[in-house]
Amino acid sequence: MKNLFTLAIVAITLVFSGTVIAQTKSPKLENSLLWEVSGNGLSKPSYLYGTIHMICSGDYFLSDKTKKAFDASEKLVLEVNFNDPKELTDMQQMAMGKEPLSKKLTPEQLSKLDALLKKSGGITVKQVDAFSLMSVMSLIISKNFGCTDMKFYEMDFIESANKRKEQIEGLETIKSQFKSVEDAYSDSEMIAMLEGSDAELMNEMVVAYKQEKLEDLYKIITGENVMNDKAKKYMLYERNLNWVKALPEMMKKESLFVAVGSGHLAGDLGLINLLKKAGYTVKPVMK
Repeated sequence: MKNLFTLAIVAITLVFSGTVIAQTKSPKLENSLLWEVSGNGLSKPSYLYGTIHMICSGDYFLSDKTKKAFDASEKLVLEVNFNDPKELTDMQQMAMGKEPLSKKLTPEQLSKLDALLKKSGGITVKQVDAFSLMSVMSLIISKNFGCTDMKFYEMDFIESANKRKEQIEGLETIKSQFKSVEDAYSDSEMIAMLEGSDAELMNEMVVAYKQEKLEDLYKIITGENVMNDKAKKYMLYERNLNWVKALPEMMKKESLFVAVGSGHLAGDLGLINLLKKAGYTVKPVMK
């Protein structure tokens, strides 16, 4: 039970990994996870990097261009500052449900969730009865990667920033992230979304990620069975708009390395296009 709880805590951030990208009308993006933000009064450029949050160690990579940009920056900015003990405490508390899943869900929902858990990792719904549905959702998604030796981009960035005694800041809190999921999905919608997510989809996403193909990621993961319009609003659009409001003042003060789920980069309401609309020059770093 302790190991299962630990896995749930580690996996929760997967929900925000950008595994769904908003439908876009903006120009096709170049194949790069790293983008330089300059102009509009900035004395130094900042960098925007798309992560996958969690990946099998054999698939993990960090390009030289990304290392160079990180070294050139003065502050690390993440979706949530997991270097903050308060955020970690909040995440541990919110991993547990307000009531047991056996009371929260209908018999039909419990049956579907039990089938998903058994298929993804041989876990039964009784084993996770005390967890929140979002924790279970994160567990199932993490199991779909098909490995146990996981690497975490955010944790590596935090470790590097701490070694450099560099300040770390979050764009939002873990509580606000949980709220976004609750607003985005009803219990039935969350279970239906999980039914549409499997190991094959994860593999395709990882391949596209390793090739830095944001447009291919878009094609793979914009299916309606994964995210409906309501989910896009709360999981992507509103969060991106909030972040773009906060970033200008932060970028004025110092050069940032902003690492967020790669799904937040693309789309008409993605960070790249929103920053361009705000007057910044945003260009891919190719080497």
